Amino acid sequence: MSILSKLQEEYKELKEKLSSPEKITDWDFVGERKKFLDEIVPLIEGLEDVKKRIEENKKILEEQKEEDLVEIAKEEETDLKKEKDRLTKEIKELIAENQNEGELEVKKDTAIVEIRAGAGGDEASIFVKNLFEMYSRFGELKGMNIIVLDDSKTEQNGYKSITFKLKGRNPYFLLRFEAGVHRVQRVPETEKSGRVHTSTVSVAVLPEPKKGKVKINPADIKLETCKSSGPGGQYVNKRETAVRIVHEPSGIVVTSQNERSLQQNKETALSVLEAKLLEKEQRERIEKLEKERKEQIGTAMRAEKIRTYNYMQNRVTDHRIDQSWYKLEEILNGDLDEIIDALREAEEREKYKDIVID
Repeated sequence: MSILSKLQEEYKELKEKLSSPEKITDWDFVGERKKFLDEIVPLIEGLEDVKKRIEENKKILEEQKEEDLVEIAKEEETDLKKEKDRLTKEIKELIAENQNEGELEVKKDTAIVEIRAGAGGDEASIFVKNLFEMYSRFGELKGMNIIVLDDSKTEQNGYKSITFKLKGRNPYFLLRFEAGVHRVQRVPETEKSGRVHTSTVSVAVLPEPKKGKVKINPADIKLETCKSSGPGGQYVNKRETAVRIVHEPSGIVVTSQNERSLQQNKETALSVLEAKLLEKEQRERIEKLEKERKEQIGTAMRAEKIRTYNYMQNRVTDHRIDQSWYKLEEILNGDLDEIIDALREAEEREKYKDIVID
């Protein structure tokens, strides 16, 4: 039985199960699975219909003698093949996306992004701001909400670091390839001699665990409070509302200061800690299972230099797939679709080449 037939059969069984709700014990799983199947099964049925029409059209081309009818059939064949390719791509993406979610046990509608300045001093902190604006605009174009969880600003109107959450449709699945080291090459505004500077910024894209999936022992964390130094004016500085949490077994440190109350900042910091622990667990599992593999698309190790933004050449190059785009301004304004699609296609060829649906 093909993977698509299995999904159709599972959908049929799930609907039968829902007709006897008293027998269902895991409503969370059933609800998530039904949502996935509700989306993919109509695509499968559409693909089956297109394949059937392609076969019928093929017979017409073989048997038909009139040139006008043959020409019409050829045009229809072209359209049908395009529709088949579109449906096939969407189905593969949904299957891959569902596999990722199942492996990571994460929330489907949120992602936590952390951007930190690396080498390059002030110029690196300014580029942190540039990347934050890029991802914010991308999120806005996709109808997502952007929530700043923590930030550390500089006097040059940049950030030493910023952590924020994207909430919407599949933000982690879309942006997981952004994790890694981003390099910028440009002449800083303060550079009088016109010399090109190279700076680096690290990006982490973290899936947010589903509630209860990451267990944290209270005895393993050290919690400190202090007065917030971020936005909020006098109100935020009158009381100790900022939170710093150290997870002693892993050495992970997280802070949160942008919420109004101590409890809210504590909850936010814990959610970021859970995401970082999940990322650590996933990274260790990948390293163990694939330590002999030289190149990976999709694991997004944070130490890996993944992309260069060259302002002089109006060029953005992704080193993992050795591909460049000469539209730097558009990309920094949130137009990331071409890059994401190219990386997803590369991942599909490698990681999901076993998903055969034809």
